Amino acid sequence: MTPGHGSTVDGVLRRSARRTPARIAVEYGDRSWTYEELDAAVSRAATVLRDEGLAPGDRVGAYGHNSDAYLIAFLACARAGLVHVPVNQNLTGDDLAYIVGQSGSTLVLADPDLAGRLPGGVRTLPLRDAAGSLLARLDTARAYDGPEPGAGDLVQLLYTSGTTALPKGAMMTHRALVHEYLSAITALDLSAGDRPVHALPLYHSAQMHVFLLPYLAVGATNTVLEAPDGDRLFDLIETGRADSLFAPPTVWIGLANRPDFATRDLGGLRKAYYGASIMPVPVLRRLRERLPSLAFYNCFGQSEIGPLATVLGPAEHEGRMDSCGRPVLFVEARVVDEDGKDVPDGTPGEIVYRSPQLCEGYWDKPEETEEAFRGGWFHSGTSPYGTRTATSRSSTGSRTSSTPVASSSPRARWRTPSTPTPPSPRPP
Repeated sequence: MTPGHGSTVDGVLRRSARRTPARIAVEYGDRSWTYEELDAAVSRAATVLRDEGLAPGDRVGAYGHNSDAYLIAFLACARAGLVHVPVNQNLTGDDLAYIVGQSGSTLVLADPDLAGRLPGGVRTLPLRDAAGSLLARLDTARAYDGPEPGAGDLVQLLYTSGTTALPKGAMMTHRALVHEYLSAITALDLSAGDRPVHALPLYHSAQMHVFLLPYLAVGATNTVLEAPDGDRLFDLIETGRADSLFAPPTVWIGLANRPDFATRDLGGLRKAYYGASIMPVPVLRRLRERLPSLAFYNCFGQSEIGPLATVLGPAEHEGRMDSCGRPVLFVEARVVDEDGKDVPDGTPGEIVYRSPQLCEGYWDKPEETEEAFRGGWFHSGTSPYGTRTATSRSSTGSRTSSTPVASSSPRARWRTPSTPTPPSPRPP
């Protein structure tokens, strides 16, 4: 690629920092970062990682709770050409060891309270709250002056949650994720004036890539919480510091069932995003009756596509609450039968995709990759009903997806696909 034409994940932040350097980008606990400060912190963190002896293409595990340090670490990996490997903070034992080992992570950035769970012999660096942590070393580190990654380079391995097989690392490039950010911005009506709260785990692609990074791209002020605490969320909404929230139905149900749901001033909440499973219609109706101006968005997808694939917007919720909506900007989707032919309306089938948001395949799993991308389309392994205007998905299960649906097909369980030849750690 010609120099100056790159489109990288860390470039999303850099551009926002040039446009609005003094605007608050992220608030976490008692710390806040302007866009200029956050970009500078990412640059220094990239230098810290390089000084640890890491080279472009090396995999770096991330095993921590939500924090500003977790975000900085991801963007620093992106800037230094490293491949970030987010690890579910709840994994332990063999499950944890598998992802660290299968990814070939050279270093694991870990919160101090989690580091003891890692397998012996794994090289670690504290993310925060410890002497010599990544966050502590920012004060003395220099700005990054090393090589920059290209749009086609790997930036992250997103591990699918294997149900019948071992997890697979979906190989995401800078180009794929930047396309996904644009899809999220347009389909979800994200804007600089929003005040989003990010309370779900950042190791998951939905919170990081559908909301936090796209919101950084548009220049919004973001609040990061360690968990979706109801008291904290209601306080933020009442004080005008939160008007946009993404959560699975379980969290929305918990919020709606709180004794103070009917008495707190929650009218400032303007955008409600949900996914990962079906939102019970009675709960959705209750939320809409209590907060009639609240716009609901149903988000559907899977890790391999960044993860956002389809959205049911506010105007389409009436009468279509079982639908996962329409494909987003950079996604082409079909519902097909076992022969790859489009199914008639109302007939169960498998969703297949073509999109620049798609992963390059699965890390070190060439057979699975070839199977997943057969016929020039990515085969998702899920079986919704197809229609010409929207797609409905079965409620029988999902893998790494977000969103609801209306089918009772037993084939609706996500299948973890595979990847062809594992590219070198520094793909072209």
